[in-house]
Amino acid sequence: MSVRTGDELVSWTEVQDIELVIVRRMREYMAGAHPSVFQGAGFEFAGLRDWQPGDRLTSIDWPQSTLTNFSPLVTREFEQQSTARLVIVADTSLSTRCGAAGAPIASVIARTVGTLALAGAFFQDRVGLITFDARSRRLLVRPQVGRNHAIHCLEAYQDLVLERSAHEPRRIDDSFLGLLRKPSMVPVVSDFLFEDTEPLLEELLALNATHDVFVVLIDSRHAFELPELSAGWVEGCDVETGESRLLSAEDVRRLAERVAAWQDGVEAQAVGLGLEVLRLGADAERFHHQVVDFLADRRLRKR
Repeated sequence: MSVRTGDELVSWTEVQDIELVIVRRMREYMAGAHPSVFQGAGFEFAGLRDWQPGDRLTSIDWPQSTLTNFSPLVTREFEQQSTARLVIVADTSLSTRCGAAGAPIASVIARTVGTLALAGAFFQDRVGLITFDARSRRLLVRPQVGRNHAIHCLEAYQDLVLERSAHEPRRIDDSFLGLLRKPSMVPVVSDFLFEDTEPLLEELLALNATHDVFVVLIDSRHAFELPELSAGWVEGCDVETGESRLLSAEDVRRLAERVAAWQDGVEAQAVGLGLEVLRLGADAERFHHQVVDFLADRRLRKR
């Protein structure tokens, strides 16, 4: 099964459910006697940019705007030190389009992107989105604050995977480091179902020297739990490499088991390098609580 263009990876109803879970869980973390999740002294000037619809009039830099004859208007941007920069790195490789029983791997990745982005918006963090595949890394959405921007990150990921619209990347690079200008919290969301994972993990380890990087491993065994075959052979094709081979009924039955074993190895490899790993499955009942609890706990530990 593969993703169809007309499908929604995450429905609007699920977005609302995510928000309810975040608000409920975050209130528990914000109340009571514990170290504050906020830090810093206030606001810091971040730079100038062209005025955009929705910007406050008080943010307009009138002296600078006179230099452009008010076309365009120029606004000042500030960063609040008590907030963080959350740049979500999401896998868009071809393997994420596949899945059994109408549940592609990309839907779990999209749900993760939405949950992380909305949790970041709750903390008033600047949230951005980088996507990657075997060929390149792309800054798809620049970090900004707000709930609407968080939803935009989710929609941008869905549109790219479903090929519904051409989201022009802000920048393209062959490494994540070239796309991240300021220290950020960087969750890397992927199924890691590609032939050689070591170069990517080594890149993340190097990135972790200047950023707060952690791996979100999407447990993908559910995508390979195929119907039982009584006998016979099935031709399978690797969407990443284009190679094909014949699979026996026993091979098909063990696909999910082999995928889980592969991901166990990836997790052990990442942990061995010193990277923290959050492993997520397709169980919607536990999913949102796992993500929100992990993110809130990490903010407390990294303050």
